[in-house]
Amino acid sequence: MRTSPLESFRHYLQAYTTVPARQRELQPLAITISREAGAGAITIAGLLAERLRALDQGDESQPWAVFDANLAGEVLKDHHLPDKLARFMEETARPPVDTAVAELLGLVPSPWTLVQLTTETILRLAGLGHVILVGRGANIITSRMPQVFHVRLVAPWATRVEHLARQNHVSQAEAARIAKSRDQARRAYVRRYFNAEIDESTLYDLTLNTGRFGFAHSAEVIVHAALVHHREIKRTSEAAIQNAPPDNVAP
Repeated sequence: MRTSPLESFRHYLQAYTTVPARQRELQPLAITISREAGAGAITIAGLLAERLRALDQGDESQPWAVFDANLAGEVLKDHHLPDKLARFMEETARPPVDTAVAELLGLVPSPWTLVQLTTETILRLAGLGHVILVGRGANIITSRMPQVFHVRLVAPWATRVEHLARQNHVSQAEAARIAKSRDQARRAYVRRYFNAEIDESTLYDLTLNTGRFGFAHSAEVIVHAALVHHREIKRTSEAAIQNAPPDNVAP
């Protein structure tokens, strides 16, 4: 029986992200953000990076980076692909007919290939730490990496529409259309490539209503929760290493 692209990709993702516990060393903190359109993810990610940079001062401190739309460029650079492919790497599930025609003509790699390449880059960046990854199923891709903290940002519909209208200098009606389109595209992306629902609460360590908290307070809450999470993971990891028997000791 022929294996479906979805099943093949599931196996790929599991193999790529599974590392034996004994081979793991706790890496620096990384954060993923999943978001509803207009919930302020980009603003909050920037505030997170600034706050974490300020807290992480020292001779060996590393800058924090935010990857959102610019992630496509990082993927292309990682895999030595032409910049023109960036327009095919939007956070949406491309229509099967458009995909088939493009592949038949040899114009672009298949969507599954591009998502696999994106997965590799997300795993590399998360492994380096000091990074905030926005969207593209990053929370699912890095779910087996204990040092990564997963956040979901939501807000009331009216609040999101108002924010998008201000941000894009458009009418409320156009902002509502943008919000609906982006939400649908992101939901379809996660559903198609990861067989998951984007608003499944168990995929996240923390879900915040930015309409109630505001962007600045939301960033502070995330920083505190992420650092507590990382300290606890580090404590648990160190305890496990101390209690583990040496590899060269016979049972």
